[in-house]
Amino acid sequence: MTRSEIDNELSSALQDARSASWSVRAAAGRRLAGSAEEAGVADVLHRLLLDGQDTAVTRETAEALLERGDICGLRMVLVALSSADDGTSDYLDGAINDVCCQSEEGLAQLEELSSVLVSDADDSISNEASRILRVWARR
Repeated sequence: MTRSEIDNELSSALQDARSASWSVRAAAGRRLAGSAEEAGVADVLHRLLLDGQDTAVTRETAEALLERGDICGLRMVLVALSSADDGTSDYLDGAINDVCCQSEEGLAQLEELSSVLVSDADDSISNEASRILRVWARR
């Protein structure tokens, strides 16, 4: 893909993230997850993770971020968890379980990433990372 094509895809996904349709927003979250470091994308992903209209958007976006298997993806989910209501938290936790806790490798990776995020400068992220280590990584 050329840079122009990437920019067009990113622009399209950012526009879709504002759709009235939950399925279009969920697909946008999945498409944007791979570009979480791009300017302006993190705020949109955060909004999709906390989507107040449909939990499928929350779940799909969280799963896509977690499937990255990196600090950035997990950190974004933890940021959302730190401010989510109980219902949304359940869906975010469910995404962590389904993506990261279905194999020994997944659990090991979750523990490794969470161990790094325990030292995050943002207390809400370090607290969520500590909770993950207590709840999931010790299974």
